[in-house]
Amino acid sequence: MSETIGEMILPGTYIDVRAEGLIGVGGISTGNVGIVGTAKRGPVGQVVLLGSYSEALDTFGPYDAWPSSNTQNALSLTRALEQLFNGGASSVYAVRVANGATYAADNVVKWNVTAVIATVTTTLFQLAAKTPGTWGNDITATLTTDPPVTPTSCTLTLKMGTRKEEFAGATAEAVFNAVNESSALVNAITLSDPNKNVLPTAATKVAATITDGVPASAADAKAGLDLLANQPVNIVVVAGKDSGTSTNFGVGAQLLQHLEATENDGRERIGVLGADSDTPASITIPATTGRLIVVAPGMVADDAARTGASTSVNLPASYTAALVAGRLASTPVQVSLTNKDVPAPNVTTEYTRAQLKSLLGKNVFAIKRDLGLRALKGITTDTGAFKQISVRRIVDYAKAGVRVGANPYIGRLNNARVRAALKATLDGFLSGMVLDEMLTGYTLDVTATRQQEINGIALVTMTLQPTFSIDFVKVIMNLE
Repeated sequence: MSETIGEMILPGTYIDVRAEGLIGVGGISTGNVGIVGTAKRGPVGQVVLLGSYSEALDTFGPYDAWPSSNTQNALSLTRALEQLFNGGASSVYAVRVANGATYAADNVVKWNVTAVIATVTTTLFQLAAKTPGTWGNDITATLTTDPPVTPTSCTLTLKMGTRKEEFAGATAEAVFNAVNESSALVNAITLSDPNKNVLPTAATKVAATITDGVPASAADAKAGLDLLANQPVNIVVVAGKDSGTSTNFGVGAQLLQHLEATENDGRERIGVLGADSDTPASITIPATTGRLIVVAPGMVADDAARTGASTSVNLPASYTAALVAGRLASTPVQVSLTNKDVPAPNVTTEYTRAQLKSLLGKNVFAIKRDLGLRALKGITTDTGAFKQISVRRIVDYAKAGVRVGANPYIGRLNNARVRAALKATLDGFLSGMVLDEMLTGYTLDVTATRQQEINGIALVTMTLQPTFSIDFVKVIMNLE
């Protein structure tokens, strides 16, 4: 029902409801994580929303055993997702990427479903694994006819691990349709129309070299980051990649470009990368910016893909970064990670006091051992106003809230009444930030000169006083 008066023709009372004063600021996401990495299964070059590690395994499959060398070839996405969810993340936008130079467009395991027609073996249709990657090699496809002599029906059986699927039919078309209706493992493709009524008698795997597209390059990581640009992401992680600039591992430059571009588009976010070395003097800091966190050192983790007496592996700092990103995602924006526990079994390097001091001098987010493993100081690589992660997040939260609160006023009247309503909306939002201890205070004004009114501009001027965390406690003891 319209709340605006249309044309007044018949005598009576007409009411126009002006609801600007009821506009408020809705919920604002603060812990959505975006991640890109390599995997053995799942869609390539698509954003997938995950809510748990079990969903990650179902979508992208388990990771491989951590190699003793050539660790750039290790699958990174599921391994990093494990650490993200261990850290506390609950909403993750994941993108599987693959090496464009070595990853064929048609990198799918296939089977020919055939029958003998006039002494010639003819392919009736094909089965293709749901998504590209080596995971399809673990699927087996067998076809049995019933009865064995002069059969009138057949059963196609698919197996992968403990999963089993069966599809029965009297014709190729019947089996083809049954597979596409309910199979979670394969798609049936290229049905031969002239032979669709023929009874299939065999299923044969097509010989092919299947890869997972590793190692992914920095350019591949950038392509994945581009897919996250328009997603409601607050924190970004590049699985298995570090802060350096090498072709195989470093993506510092690409992540910085992504963070700058999304900030210019009004989709502010923070990037979390692992340091490219555990040695303080060798760590590369791509830039001094309040939108990047560089984490050190690497971590010791349990490898679910390993068998034998020892399943612990030393992972590089890029996986510690995923754990820290998960911890950050589960923490309110005004709460600093300084001195917060980090749920890792162990670290690959235990720093001395001198080394920790050196890391702080380079603005590295360091993990120390102190009643367990804890973050030394919750800092970005910035050397100025946005050095504390919490300050950066508070300001981003304020920007998002002002954007959400102000957008409904676009297109409304630019007069004193509507500007007063806009101010009331923003004032309510900022007051809430003070109550939540994100801000210690603020000033707000919404104005427009006559020329600004003509140009359609309502000027919002704010001064925010973010809440800072306690990094040091200085104690003075006077003895008498």
